[in-house]
Amino acid sequence: MSGWTLGGVVALGAFHGVNPAMGWLFAVALGLHQRSRVVVLESLIPIALGHTLAITVVVGAVAGLGALIDPRAVRLASGAVLIGWAIYHKLYGARHRVRFGMQVGLLGLALWSFLMAMGHGAGLMLVPFLLPPGPGGSAAHAEALHQAGGSFPLALGAIWVHSLAMLATTGLVAIVVYEWVGVAFLRRGWINLDLLWSAGLVATGLILFVSA
Repeated sequence: MSGWTLGGVVALGAFHGVNPAMGWLFAVALGLHQRSRVVVLESLIPIALGHTLAITVVVGAVAGLGALIDPRAVRLASGAVLIGWAIYHKLYGARHRVRFGMQVGLLGLALWSFLMAMGHGAGLMLVPFLLPPGPGGSAAHAEALHQAGGSFPLALGAIWVHSLAMLATTGLVAIVVYEWVGVAFLRRGWINLDLLWSAGLVATGLILFVSA
């Protein structure tokens, strides 16, 4: 895994971990509801598993296509999906929020995390780091990834690195908020991460188009 790929998947994992919609807010809410730090920590496991499963579904599909189809076609199709998903998420994402109660179990929490990650298109943002380079890139590397199954080891590594970065960031934010900050600060102001996420999807899609 190159430095660019490693840095990218770690940064995306950290971004997902900071985003309250991806899990730490739910973990903190459950901890406050049951007045237990242990509950906060326990909640991180199914949240991470659900998130990992969601990105595995998307990344696995892309890796499989990359092994069977012309990489340029995969890049163009991925770019179109990224931009289309960003538009859909911006226009209709608020209408499809996933709601679970405070009595949700670990399995339900994993399902919630899976649905949230799928709804936000979390796995899509890993796609550019797994596709072969465009015409200006290394022909040897592109050929290697285009071999049957050649992209699966890279995809598996990216999934684990991303998930670990997400879990570490989610856990750190959850503990800091639970122990010292509290959730009241969200009423005073918070960065619009959904808008930032949509902009990132569009930008990545355009990059894929240009580099195809």
